[in-house]
Amino acid sequence: MTGPPKRQDTRKLFENLSGDGKSIAVLTSGGDAQGMNAAVRAVVRMGIYVGAKVYFIHEGYQGMVDGGDNIKEATWESVSSMLEVGGTVIGSARCKDFRTPEGRLKAAYNLVKRSITNLCVIGGDGSLTGANLFRKEWSGLLEQLLQQGLITEQESCSNSTLHIVGMVGSIDNDFCGTDMTIGTDSALHRIIEVVDAIMTTALSHQRTFVLEVMGRHCGYLALVSALACGADWVFIPEMPPEDGWEETMCHKLSENRAERKRLNIIIVAEGAIDCQNKPITPDYIKDLVVSRLGFDTRVTILGHVQRGGTPSAFDRILASRMGVEAVLALLEASTNTPACVVSLVGNQAVRLPLMECVQMTQEVQKAMDEKKFDEAVGLRGGSFENNLTTYRLLSNRKADSELPNSFFNVAVLNVGAPAAGMNAAVRSAVRVGITEGHKMFAVSDGFEGFYKGQIKEIKWGDVGGWTGQGGSLLGTKRTLPGKHLEKIAEQIRIHNINALLVIGGFEAFESVLQLYQARADFQEFCIPLCVLPATISNNVPGTDLSIGADTSLNAIVETCDRIKQSASGTKRRVFIIETMGGYCGYLATVGGLAAGADTVYIFEEPFDIRYLQANVEHLTEKMKTSIQRGLVLRNENCNENFTADFIYQLYSEEGRGIFDCRKNILGHMQQGGAPSPFDRNFGSKVAAKSMQWITQSLQESYKGGRVFANSEESACLLGMRRRALVFQPVSQLHEQTDFVHRIPKEQWWLKLHPLMKILAKYKTSYDVSDSGQLEHVTHIRPKETSNRAAI
Repeated sequence: MTGPPKRQDTRKLFENLSGDGKSIAVLTSGGDAQGMNAAVRAVVRMGIYVGAKVYFIHEGYQGMVDGGDNIKEATWESVSSMLEVGGTVIGSARCKDFRTPEGRLKAAYNLVKRSITNLCVIGGDGSLTGANLFRKEWSGLLEQLLQQGLITEQESCSNSTLHIVGMVGSIDNDFCGTDMTIGTDSALHRIIEVVDAIMTTALSHQRTFVLEVMGRHCGYLALVSALACGADWVFIPEMPPEDGWEETMCHKLSENRAERKRLNIIIVAEGAIDCQNKPITPDYIKDLVVSRLGFDTRVTILGHVQRGGTPSAFDRILASRMGVEAVLALLEASTNTPACVVSLVGNQAVRLPLMECVQMTQEVQKAMDEKKFDEAVGLRGGSFENNLTTYRLLSNRKADSELPNSFFNVAVLNVGAPAAGMNAAVRSAVRVGITEGHKMFAVSDGFEGFYKGQIKEIKWGDVGGWTGQGGSLLGTKRTLPGKHLEKIAEQIRIHNINALLVIGGFEAFESVLQLYQARADFQEFCIPLCVLPATISNNVPGTDLSIGADTSLNAIVETCDRIKQSASGTKRRVFIIETMGGYCGYLATVGGLAAGADTVYIFEEPFDIRYLQANVEHLTEKMKTSIQRGLVLRNENCNENFTADFIYQLYSEEGRGIFDCRKNILGHMQQGGAPSPFDRNFGSKVAAKSMQWITQSLQESYKGGRVFANSEESACLLGMRRRALVFQPVSQLHEQTDFVHRIPKEQWWLKLHPLMKILAKYKTSYDVSDSGQLEHVTHIRPKETSNRAAI
């Protein structure tokens, strides 16, 4: 199946899309998931923005069958303050009636009477399958209603086609064709919060904890949370343990205790099975550990805690983008357009044939039922496989006699400001390096420590427990190597360093570029050099995302939520909030989208006093509605003259008598805290991949008893570009970089800026160049997919 021709003038096409005369209904069905409200909000506001009527259907399909007050027209204000709320405000219910022809006939009648022919369904595969069946039966249902005299001939003609667009809302992440389902990231946050809390008590008492997480027949939550917390063992339905696993697990736990490790964590997916399809339960594992080892063991079943709480920043952004894309898909649908599901692949919004995705999802379960577990893992997608591979690399310590002897020494260091996830990356690099047979060295305090000789060997056990630690345990400095090249070269000779892994922000990129450019004068730098971008600013060229940015984004959004809540008893208040990021407006823009900001000021989109005045007038109009709070985000270096103080004073003066203002400079709290699940796992996976690249580069460049690598390709940055992790020579990235402002010349997230404006009720153009392409499902999950599902 191929999609329609790629559009040329996307801005003009979007402006020509009109919802006049159209009615869109949105419903949530099945189990609730954090972020559903953000999707509902986006559908409502985008629908109203293009001139359509938008309806809530309360209580899912049951509300559609029952009709009446369950189907209500939505307003712009009715979705205010929904972003930060978990679950689904419009309700969800399991509906037996909709599974019957009689129930679907009632539902069709209720839609026709309101001229609703565009349906946006947010739910799991069962909910979406039901929606597709409803669409197929639509003409027959209209014919029955006409024959029974319940609708007129005119009503039948004007509502002749039902268009369906789905969004997958499920914490399980068990739907094929999409990298992440709405709610999965938030569920991982809940799991990791619990694990981090349990670790403190477990460490105090030398306990073993067995945790059961949700996921039905999908082990994604269990696998990724195990990777994020460094669990000792994980049980998932897609990969049952081999026969005799009880003995192997107990042996590993006893080895940990012998090495004075005070904590053992075992994570069990609720659908975990052994090779005979026999369930593996937490209680069975507890009894096993107690009877064989005598360890003090506790069981914790997380249950519906995983569904609760406020949605993460990512789930809000994912749901918002999907909601906008769903409205665009409905506007563009023709009579023959099949039902589609909206997905986010990498950084692209795509539309996939709904039933192809459902069928592939069902194939996974079929493979598991037939004990074809390798096939099931493959069907889950490349990212699931990569997670499994990375977990095995980092958790299965080999005996020294089993390790290859590579004779290579690899050094790892942090450069630039600290970023959450750096320690997870270092841990991963050290353990994968040791598994590859290398001797690993840790450099303290960046290149400043390097030229001072603060270099020592680091072993497997030295990085235990690093995954959940914030900041940089190695220590990090902004010092560039340029002024100390001779001393650094000397230290490379002294310690016989054969490769270098630099984890950090823009300074890390600049540092490796300087070492590459100095190769002509210092042969010591003719070794494999690799940069892993790690900075909250997300301003490193060659990558769409940097380690640490997700944690910072969540800190900003959480703070904005609290600030907005502080005004719940105060009418008409506007908050001016300044974020970090240097000249890069990523945190302000994406944080503004996730927090529901009214305006965002960034360096990349210049503004003047007239624009500021227009924003004040916009907020003044807003205060006349029931929404009497405003949120304005400012990137710290967006304009040297329009400072946070200036904007605060301008808003205060111009809004006098209408609203008052408060100012907040978030500062370094954006750099602190425990890393988010994404940053832990993203750091772990990219570091593992970088070490495998280093191993290959060392083998290729080892000639005549020494390592000599002087090609462009031997000094690389590993970045995430759309759908893949890509190694790019730093020399080539030089041309893509604005060194004065320390940002890439092109930044993908800028297309989210107008989306934020639309959802804040500004008239603007929205570039839909990545939208509207109906793709075949097999094109969406390539073998090496690496995107948000990398977590």
